[in-house]
Amino acid sequence: MDKHYSHLPIEEKWYQKWESSGMFKGVVDAQKPPFCMVIPPPNVTGILHMGHVLNNTVQDILARYKRMRGFSVCWVPGTDHAGIATQNKVEEQLRSEGIDPESLSRDEFLDKVWDWKEKFGGIIIQQLRKLGASCDWDRERFTMDEGLSNAVLQTFVELFDQGLIYRGRYIVNWCPTLQTALSDDEVERSDEASHLWHFRYPLADGSDQLVVATTRPETMFGDTGVAVNPNDERYKHLVGKMIRLPLVGREIPIVADEHVEMDFGTGCVKVTPAHDLNDFEMGQAHGLEFITIMDKSAHMNDNVPEPFRGLDRYIARKAVVKAMDEAGFLEKIEDHTVAVGRCYRTKDVIEPYLSEQWFIRMRGLADRALPPVLEGEIAFYPDRWVKTYEHWLTNIKDWCISRQLKWGHRIPVWYCESGHQTCATEVPSSCKTCGSTELEQDPDVLDTWASSWLWPFSVFDWPEKTDELAYYYPTDTLVTAADIIFFWVARMIIAGQQFMGEIPFKRVYFNGIVRDLEGRKMSKQLGNSPDPLDVIHDYGADALRFTIVYQTPFGADSRFASDSCDLGRGFCTKIWNAFRFVEMSFEGIEADPNWRQAQSDLVGRWILSRLSATVTTVTHEIEEFKLAAAASTIYNFFWGEFCDWYVEFLKPAVRNGSDAEKSVILGRTQYVIDTCLRLLHPFMPFVSEEIWHHLGAHPDDHFIGAEAWPESNLDWVDEPADGAMALLQALISSVRGVRKSNNLPNSAELPLVIDADQETIDRVREIEPQIAFLGRISSIAALEGRVPEKGWVALALSGMDAYLDLRSHLDVAAEIKKIDGRLDKLQKEKAALEGRLKNPKFVDRAPQEVVDKARADMAELDRQMETLAQSRSDFTQMGAS
Repeated sequence: MDKHYSHLPIEEKWYQKWESSGMFKGVVDAQKPPFCMVIPPPNVTGILHMGHVLNNTVQDILARYKRMRGFSVCWVPGTDHAGIATQNKVEEQLRSEGIDPESLSRDEFLDKVWDWKEKFGGIIIQQLRKLGASCDWDRERFTMDEGLSNAVLQTFVELFDQGLIYRGRYIVNWCPTLQTALSDDEVERSDEASHLWHFRYPLADGSDQLVVATTRPETMFGDTGVAVNPNDERYKHLVGKMIRLPLVGREIPIVADEHVEMDFGTGCVKVTPAHDLNDFEMGQAHGLEFITIMDKSAHMNDNVPEPFRGLDRYIARKAVVKAMDEAGFLEKIEDHTVAVGRCYRTKDVIEPYLSEQWFIRMRGLADRALPPVLEGEIAFYPDRWVKTYEHWLTNIKDWCISRQLKWGHRIPVWYCESGHQTCATEVPSSCKTCGSTELEQDPDVLDTWASSWLWPFSVFDWPEKTDELAYYYPTDTLVTAADIIFFWVARMIIAGQQFMGEIPFKRVYFNGIVRDLEGRKMSKQLGNSPDPLDVIHDYGADALRFTIVYQTPFGADSRFASDSCDLGRGFCTKIWNAFRFVEMSFEGIEADPNWRQAQSDLVGRWILSRLSATVTTVTHEIEEFKLAAAASTIYNFFWGEFCDWYVEFLKPAVRNGSDAEKSVILGRTQYVIDTCLRLLHPFMPFVSEEIWHHLGAHPDDHFIGAEAWPESNLDWVDEPADGAMALLQALISSVRGVRKSNNLPNSAELPLVIDADQETIDRVREIEPQIAFLGRISSIAALEGRVPEKGWVALALSGMDAYLDLRSHLDVAAEIKKIDGRLDKLQKEKAALEGRLKNPKFVDRAPQEVVDKARADMAELDRQMETLAQSRSDFTQMGAS
């Protein structure tokens, strides 16, 4: 092996071998249980960012783990056509080339989009390979490819025929920049500072006036009524009278409506049915006129007085307020906080806009999608998202699925000259109502989510009944971000039930958001998002994968910077160096294949016990999606137990053992390393593969990812060995601490005296060579009733007393100071325990085992303090003499 781990050539080598071998390919195999995941399809315009890194690393961990557990794994990759985002990209490119997108016909523009897609689209899929993603690349899908497009048309026609899709004139969320409708879920809402304007609206007969409060003065030109609450005594006598609308002169009625809040403003509200959802419903209820006063770019149209025509809505707002003030109709202006909706892509303020759109009736569909999640048929991890899901489905509105774009799945509806609708998966030859052959297709396209909600089954060529669909559907696990629980997760559940008759997946893991070190969400605008490909180049894919998973707790957000990967890179180096040390230390020794039959010492029993416990813990943590905990468990075992202790304990045997003893130790050690590499492989596939091939004579086309996942050997669990080693580790650590605090040179060998029961002394004797080697101990003796001598430093240990003879190396004053520090710490612990034990509520109400443990802890503290106090007395006398 090379002295240093060079990630770039190793990662390139192994990924090429893995992919060319076909090991990622999902195969229908009746002898194996299926495990299927569908990738949340990134936008075809996208490039890899840290959110993708986290999400796809989690998926890859699960895919590799399940392969090793004997499942036939199918992880389906693909991209989303991303209607708005892709059209914007292509329009920007055309303008940079001096081409006006509006000058192109629809077909010409779409040709340009497909050209762009073939040239630039899907870069992210290639980038995922750099991360080590083990997708079944032969199954890569695109939401606009022929098969998926057929599925989209099929579902539209089916819902249309069932009366679940309809076209209606309705208030929609309109983005003036994109000039398209958006669904409620594509609108980001937040509270923003604004004002509440109070205007005087005079009665038509001049007898009185009403003061109305509004947050949108510019919409007054579309007012067709004023509403008051029918229970408001202030205005009951005015219901039915007419208002003369200022600046316009139009007469509009005063209506009574229970939706009016009497304590909002003056209790009188203007009604603008074409520019507010609540007003729309109020206008329908009272038969009011609907007047649209803006065009699609949110500029005032010809339905407003001439001086205001063509003004942007916010310029118009200022002009209206000024005009109302000058005309004497402005009562007052108050500061006010308003809920503002913004487009999720452009961040433009959404305009409630009356237009013809296509909708899916969601209420009945949503009602069926609640029980699978509420009753646990689909499990959410973390389960706190169940409440969020329930709230959204309970309050669901019809889904606006039409978009005023060119790129996307075109609405499969044709109109004849008489306005009849013909819905079909293929171009009809005539109108199904009147037989007319003069047909024109609806120009709108479907919301992007109207294709991706079919993803779990459309990727397997539904509506065709393929073997893959029957085997892999329902899929097993979905890994996604919680911010698309409404956009995607809920809708996939609805679609699965509607079109497949069963749920689309069994488990959903919601990974957190990757933030910068200040807790801000990463974005291009802030410039706080490292390029993952740069991180991979500098640190390695394994380092990035391990780091981002290690520091992202279960279902929580994480904070990341490029140098966070020092953690993962350091771990790669530690793994590499540990194996190199073992390889060099046992050079010329053949591992004993029958090492299990040999008599095992305490160190051997302990490492196998800890290994077995680690396998159990890691397996459970992966199954529960607690991947940060699993990464930590592996890290702590390999670094903290295998490297820091086990490898150190090997050194005396390497120096002084016989070849037969070394052969047994090597067999055991190679087994431990092999098991660790298998546990590590889903997290760090490249370094684990490279070392595994050095560990054994494995051919290049035989991979660790095809090996079996380790099984825990319960016969190896040895709690006495674990306890004994914990005590001995504490002993060695304490000895090292004393040596360090006294600045003792390595050449200074010290006598160690132990005061303990015979069983503990026997344990110490069993690994006396290791203790002597690691602690630089010249001799180990039992106290056997003697009185500790002056100049012996007491080691504060739990379970036994021990002393180091420092008489020839002692700084008395420094030792007394250290003992005082330890006594002070123990005294504080004792005071806290005494407080609990003197509290009747604790003694009477706590479980008896808890109370007994507190008392035992108190006795142990007393013992340690007594030992330290005696040492302090001895040192004091030494100083005095």
